[in-house]
Amino acid sequence: MKNILEINGLKAEVATKVQGFINILDTDRKIPVTLINGAKEGKSLLITAGVHGGEYPCIKAAIEIAKEINPADVCGNIIIVHPVNVEAFFKRTPAVVPEDNKNLNSIFPGKKDGTIAEKIAYIIVNEMQSKADFHLDIHGGDLNEALTPHLYYAGKAELKIINKIKEVAAVLDVKYMVKSNSTTGVHSYGSISGTPSMLLERGGMGLCLTEDVKAYKKDLYSVLNKMEILVTEETIKEEIPIDITEANYLEALNEGCWTSFVEAGELISKGQVLGEVTDFFGNLVDRYYAEFNGVVMYHTVALAVAKDSPLVAYGKLE
Repeated sequence: MKNILEINGLKAEVATKVQGFINILDTDRKIPVTLINGAKEGKSLLITAGVHGGEYPCIKAAIEIAKEINPADVCGNIIIVHPVNVEAFFKRTPAVVPEDNKNLNSIFPGKKDGTIAEKIAYIIVNEMQSKADFHLDIHGGDLNEALTPHLYYAGKAELKIINKIKEVAAVLDVKYMVKSNSTTGVHSYGSISGTPSMLLERGGMGLCLTEDVKAYKKDLYSVLNKMEILVTEETIKEEIPIDITEANYLEALNEGCWTSFVEAGELISKGQVLGEVTDFFGNLVDRYYAEFNGVVMYHTVALAVAKDSPLVAYGKLE
């Protein structure tokens, strides 16, 4: 017999959908959540969108599928958060939670008595990941980033967890999957703790393009179909993405004016110039070169870069 689906006081009876806000523990901050408690037994999928508030296509896609799905067609449960980082969404703040300036994707498992970001992380771990059979944490290039669609999996998780993630990855319309060595990210902590989780990337540069939203929705419905939570008659093509086990994440050695010489998805060669930083007078400060043959996963498209800020991320291809 199916049970009531409850997240932090928000409840969905069997064969119902409930949309509303949950409080961030003892604060006055709220997060929009959709709970879909299916008519039949099945698996549970958690979808979190907008951990970074300026990554728009994932948020729009999550809002739309949350509205579209009929609980009568669902076997199992679906938990959708859209967006996670509400304050950053409205303030158009990249990378961090504005209230405490912390990157939510690097502070898991969070703290019950911590800052706002730490409390959000705590809720996701204890109220959501703990109830899920699989977690899709959907992202995109931030306001200043362009990227090619790809995903990340936790390289430090158990092999059975990694294999489960790769099974699901096969139904996604992405060419690359990247091994992550992170342990404190949304997806990495979830996977290491026993809930198969992946970070999916699509879109960027502060744009919310229709084609990106449609592609994201296709991915989400494909995962629901793969997990037999929402079965459709559509045939899903399964193809394991290229597995990138080594990546380089370039950060600015100095502040200045950045010019990227590569594009997202571009294949690059060892020794190729990736970009350069100059001062306000056009004098060269730093030039950056590829350390190996690979593919550009994402890069900064903004002119201004602070010291230690991201410039280019590229994965190694054999």
